[in-house]
Amino acid sequence: MVLEEVHILPTDKTPEILLDPNGNIKFKGRGLIVNNTEVPEEILNWIDEYLANPAEITYVNIAFEYLNSFSTTILVTILKKLAQVDQQSKKLIIKWYYEVDDEDILERGEYVLSAINIPIEFILTDDVTDL
Repeated sequence: MVLEEVHILPTDKTPEILLDPNGNIKFKGRGLIVNNTEVPEEILNWIDEYLANPAEITYVNIAFEYLNSFSTTILVTILKKLAQVDQQSKKLIIKWYYEVDDEDILERGEYVLSAINIPIEFILTDDVTDL
C-alpha cells in the first residue's frame, strides 16, 4: 500500500497539517482546541503507516501563532509517536519556529522539548505565517 500525503487545511482554531510520506511534516497556524484532547485518528493512523517505512530523514516543522494547553497535549502525543523514527536508525529533525516577541510560543516549545526528550531546534523568525 502506498502512503498518501495528507493535507489538512487550517481553520481559525486548528492548524494546517501536512503529512508527506517523503518525510516532510508541518504544523502551522493556531492551536485553539478547547475541549478535545484526542489526536485525530487520521493523523495517528498516517503516522503508524509512515513508521512502517519512514524516510531516511524526517523533518517536522512547527510554526504556531497560538498554542493552548489542549493543543500542546495533542502535539506532544504526535511527536512522541514520531520519535520512533529515531529508533529505526533514521533521523528526526524537529524545527520549532517562533516570533521575536512571542515568549509564550517559545515556552510551549521548551515544555514540549522536556515532555518528549528529543532535540528541537528553536528558530527565531519575523513572521511564522510566512513559513
